[in-house]
Amino acid sequence: MNLRRLKYFVKLVDIGSMTQAADVLHVAQPALSQQLATLEAELQQQLLIRTKRGVTPTEAGKVLYGHAQIILRQCEQAQSDINATGQALSGQVSVGLAPGTAASALSLPLLRTVRERHPGILLYLNENFGTTLSELIMNGRMDMAVLYGGREVHGLSFVSLLREPLYLVSADPAIATREDIPLAELADMDMLLPRPYNVMRRLVDEAFLRIGLSARVVAEIESSTTLTAAVADHFGSTILPESSARVMVAATSVHMCRIVEPQVEAPLALCLSGHLPLSVPAQAVKAILLELVAQMRGSLI
Repeated sequence: MNLRRLKYFVKLVDIGSMTQAADVLHVAQPALSQQLATLEAELQQQLLIRTKRGVTPTEAGKVLYGHAQIILRQCEQAQSDINATGQALSGQVSVGLAPGTAASALSLPLLRTVRERHPGILLYLNENFGTTLSELIMNGRMDMAVLYGGREVHGLSFVSLLREPLYLVSADPAIATREDIPLAELADMDMLLPRPYNVMRRLVDEAFLRIGLSARVVAEIESSTTLTAAVADHFGSTILPESSARVMVAATSVHMCRIVEPQVEAPLALCLSGHLPLSVPAQAVKAILLELVAQMRGSLI
């Protein structure tokens, strides 16, 4: 099994078309078909099913696809580490930042610090939902991500970064005079929250469950722009970690007060692969990230 065939196979699965993959790879279609046939003969398994619409992986093909991504990424990391020996760090490093979290505030400082210290590193930032980011890390397509949560998952490891208290954010003038509010009072308010699979929503639902109540959700919103506009327009109130609440309050004329009885906290964590080692450039970016989070922790405290 050679690396070229693995690269061809991964590209075939990604594109889903033999003709288009051949064009992208600058390989004649018959030659690409022969490489696939050789790979299937080596593994003694059919890897792709050809249809009028293109090609789709078989169950064996799906298994190989996952392994091939990891193998190719490790080879790229090995080449990058070798190239970095005795030289300034260089290479690609990918970092996920979950939107609507304290992670978003890290993007510009991270870009600036990496550029200053390691100009040879090409940083790729991806803002996406935590579940999507963790899947990208698990299959070897991303180096690390900062997200809320941190429950142990097979194939992933988490480094605890900080814990943020949750705040009620509302345009109600009565909130402006209060520093905190019992969670039970929120049960009678119209709430704007993300979907139930979202980590923040799970934290809120579990907190209400502990006091025998539930949130009165009038809309489920996951766009920070829409959420900010809806709260400012008195459509409803929302619950956010402290850093995100501060951003919304600074942008509009809404107010925030800390939720107590019980106090609910959102754990921010650095998500890493549980089995793939970080490249040398990625280790340098991780160190900078942890340094910036320590600064953020101090400002929140």
